[in-house]
Amino acid sequence: MAVPANAAWATIRELGGLLRGGEYTAAELAEFFLDRLERLAKPLNAVVTVTKALALDQARQADAELRAGRDRGPLHGIPYGAKDLLATRGIATSWGAAPLKEQMIDEDATVIHRLREAGAVLIAKLAMVEIAGGLGYDQAHASFTGPGLNPFNRQAWSGGSSSGPGSAVGIGAVPFAIGSETWGSIMTPACYCGITGLRPTYGRVSRHGAMALSWTMDKLGPMTRTADDCGLVLAAIAGADPLDPTCSQREYSYPPDDPHRPPFRLAVLKDATERVQPEVKANYEAAVERLAPWATCTEIDLPDLPYGTVSGTIISCEMAAAFEGLVKSGDIWEMTAPEDRWGAHAALFIPAKDYINAQRIRRKIQQAIDAWLAPFDALLAPTLATVAGPIDKPFSEYHRRWGSRELGGAENAAGIPAITVPNGFGERGLPTGLKFVGRAFDENRILAVARKYQEITDWHRRRPEE
Repeated sequence: MAVPANAAWATIRELGGLLRGGEYTAAELAEFFLDRLERLAKPLNAVVTVTKALALDQARQADAELRAGRDRGPLHGIPYGAKDLLATRGIATSWGAAPLKEQMIDEDATVIHRLREAGAVLIAKLAMVEIAGGLGYDQAHASFTGPGLNPFNRQAWSGGSSSGPGSAVGIGAVPFAIGSETWGSIMTPACYCGITGLRPTYGRVSRHGAMALSWTMDKLGPMTRTADDCGLVLAAIAGADPLDPTCSQREYSYPPDDPHRPPFRLAVLKDATERVQPEVKANYEAAVERLAPWATCTEIDLPDLPYGTVSGTIISCEMAAAFEGLVKSGDIWEMTAPEDRWGAHAALFIPAKDYINAQRIRRKIQQAIDAWLAPFDALLAPTLATVAGPIDKPFSEYHRRWGSRELGGAENAAGIPAITVPNGFGERGLPTGLKFVGRAFDENRILAVARKYQEITDWHRRRPEE
């Protein structure tokens, strides 16, 4: 049977219900989204590899299992895309870098394995900024696939480094995708592309088989239509993994009957709207007002600590260690963005004492942020100070007059979870985002608040023109 056009914008639960109701098969659903990848996501430079043969095999297996009464759960038969830093046996994993376009890694990342066990159907490896942005890029043209283009305005950036997942979910070419974040790489493209993105707690999701940019800061997470979708995907990919010694032993479940209900205790960041674009400010204040009937809101100050310096030093040092071979081999000169060809060299000369001191201060940051958030279910803030910048301008030029990234540095240094949801539109018709930040391993609290916000608004249902 034909898959209806509006399936492109359906949630995971909606797609699963229609699949189990016999409205279409998993194979038909895969074909539907494969077609959208070719027609709509590729022109946005969002796709590295379409995995059609694998997708149809996995979809037919899902159909056979469902007919036999074996239901693996809410992701069974649902197509998805994976950022191209996740290893996939038999399929190239490029890390977004021109010299690694043909790189083959003879295993599946743990996340890919777990999604297969959940019955999800891999239909594409999605584009990313080269080496996940760790080389210091300052422009949208920083991937061999071309600049990530925004579904709402093709003259604007999709965000990085998970550019492909942002664009592909944003244009309705995949129901969900897996992205990664070291400092902003899920939150930024999710915000810019008008979708929902969850950055889990550091260690919540195994990173085995994922490219390492910063061993102590990298995180994998879902990029979806809704907060509920994020919870469903997180439940499939979270959990201990003997192949990743940094992965937490804590169990995770996403119960349909969540105990976290209004009234919520929300913190509102003082000065959150200073040095943000006017539309970002207006949309944020409107969102806080919409949530007010279901919450108590308390204004708080961010503790005064060197978040950006600490996060930047740790990332630079760990990136230099991870990619020293790329520099010494000379392959670094094949990078797409000129600044990425020399960006790693300076990091190689950062003194060890600076890295050690950054890690020492980081512990103080973790303790301070945890105590700061302890009285609350979530902290609210604008996800970013601006909408997506034009693809023909350096980031430093477009963003320089707006706010700093201290809150983002604090969150990632502390390794705590956050979720961004769309909350309106701003300059040039581009989406803005609202961020909910929580304590370590409190994903379900922030998911509950985000679900409530999406229950009382419809920004997550707004679509770009195709």
